[in-house]
Amino acid sequence: MVFSASSLIKLFVAESRTLMDKCRPSRKQHNWPFRPRRLLILLTITATIPLCPHISGAIGLSHADVQKIGKRIWQNECNGTISGLTSWNQGEDFASLGIGHFIWYPKGRRGPFEESFPKVVSFISKRGAKLPTLLLRDGEQPCPWISRTEFLGAQHKAEMNQLRQFLADTIDLQAEFLIARLEGALPKMLAETAAADRANVQQQFERLAKSPQGCYALVDYVNFKGEGVLPTERYQGQGWGLLQVLADMHGNSDAGAVDEFSHAAKTILTRRVHNAPAERHESRWLMGWIRRVNSYNGG
Repeated sequence: MVFSASSLIKLFVAESRTLMDKCRPSRKQHNWPFRPRRLLILLTITATIPLCPHISGAIGLSHADVQKIGKRIWQNECNGTISGLTSWNQGEDFASLGIGHFIWYPKGRRGPFEESFPKVVSFISKRGAKLPTLLLRDGEQPCPWISRTEFLGAQHKAEMNQLRQFLADTIDLQAEFLIARLEGALPKMLAETAAADRANVQQQFERLAKSPQGCYALVDYVNFKGEGVLPTERYQGQGWGLLQVLADMHGNSDAGAVDEFSHAAKTILTRRVHNAPAERHESRWLMGWIRRVNSYNGG
């Protein structure tokens, strides 16, 4: 798969529609409430495409590369097991599904983390895959199990078995979704970065994108901890996503990019644990997170 500048155009159109909806005045309003700063930044970045051909697209991944990355992420998230494709971690308020442990919230429940499983389902459906009955209802479906206890109690019921089989049958499409998500990550991150820092963030992204191992690090981390652009994904004002890791890097050598990324990721994740609310007990996860980012440079 080769990333093209057209992804920026698509993202710009999507952002414009979202912001227009937010800005559209109600019957009681006569003036638009704000100027969409994010849209203007995206428009500026998009306008530079002809002069900056590498902004979204120095990455080239073959089908084999995509499959390899997908299998590694499946191993990271699920130990490469079929049973691991349907999980609900202790202490969390959502199910974690598929090779990327994509988040799925129950009805009426929302948290600080981006919900991704409905997007995965939509992506897979558009590729022509058959959906299980559970996912065939109109519109995006909330997770039908309202708690971890209920979810665990349904492990051997028909709906859960069908869901697990669906996820096992679409490993390749889930991997393609992860690559597509990375394709849209750079322009989103640049739109949220101060103008003085954008060149560095883009440079660090491109350093990693030049090697298959670097691409794996980018894809895995953006799935693992997000782009780092959501205000809700902050503790004490500090994020932990891909944007924050790239911003912590300042090297120039392509050869050392993955090592530096792994080191920066450990720094950012350790900071997250220190900033996290005490009741979340996030220190219990830190060793596993460190092992994961060590895999980026073979450590």
